[in-house]
Amino acid sequence: MTTGPTTALLAVTDQPLDLAAHEAAVADRRAGAVVSFQGVVRDHDHGRPVTLLEYEGHPSAVETLRAVAAEIAADPDVYAVAVSHRIGRLDIGDVALVAAVSTAHRAAAFAACARLVDEVKARLPIWKRQVFADGTEEWVNCP
Repeated sequence: MTTGPTTALLAVTDQPLDLAAHEAAVADRRAGAVVSFQGVVRDHDHGRPVTLLEYEGHPSAVETLRAVAAEIAADPDVYAVAVSHRIGRLDIGDVALVAAVSTAHRAAAFAACARLVDEVKARLPIWKRQVFADGTEEWVNCP
């Protein structure tokens, strides 16, 4: 049994992400709720057909992800946090982001997981290249 809030699983990787592993990592006997999220590559963006995405990460991405996870884990309602982001080429249907949070009650778990995903998307130095069906491409979140 976990005795305090933890970051149970965290990665920036070019390997496929496993939702079940993230959910298992936040398991806690005290938890009445585990909320998880998968960010999946979709086949469109603002009405334009997308064929693939490619993510590139800054070397500081793991440290940033760790800091975000620690902030969420510091919430007294949170028992454990797991979060990973994929880099490299991803095809339609691939999972780019997985997050899981455990708490005693569902409302806190939903809120904490939403905060985790929002903060990762806002702060993680990972840039996305979208390739469209017409052969054009676009970088997103790239300075």
